[in-house]
Amino acid sequence: MTASDTSIQVLQIFDHCKSIFTAKMDDYGAAWRVLRIASLTDQIYIKARRIRSLQQKQTQMVADNQEAEFTAIINYAAMAVIQLKLGETEKPDLDPQQAVNYFEQTLHEAYELMQRKNHDYDEAWRNMRISSLTDIILMKLLRIKQIEDNQGETRVSEGIDANFFDIINYAVFALILLSKP
Repeated sequence: MTASDTSIQVLQIFDHCKSIFTAKMDDYGAAWRVLRIASLTDQIYIKARRIRSLQQKQTQMVADNQEAEFTAIINYAAMAVIQLKLGETEKPDLDPQQAVNYFEQTLHEAYELMQRKNHDYDEAWRNMRISSLTDIILMKLLRIKQIEDNQGETRVSEGIDANFFDIINYAVFALILLSKP
């Protein structure tokens, strides 16, 4: 596989994520805008813990598979980035098209970051285990929780937004690896 193949795969996944986000905007509107960043962090954490649980157990009691959970992680992390940019609010304040525009912009930023990092790391993620990608997502979430507990302050580390962007890209990589025949 080449970086060009990766680009195509990433964009296909982002199209799928956008279609789900758009459909949910039709169903619920921008109700997610009332969520605080910590609530979104916890929602993503729940999804990542479930994936890890599915990877470790022999049985599954709820129908959603890992692919659906990784997709949800991407979408919730994008919402978190949007919340960081726009600030929290007490009521939904975006119409569906505005929300979709912010969502697309966020995924575009994640894509650009992935392109730069993928160049430097030379597609190393393709040799990783999906379970390792899950663990890295969990670690990033624990880092975010610590930064949140520190009122957003870091001494030498990247901020919360950088961690959410990394989570988006690690979840995309997991989806690509899950799609391998």
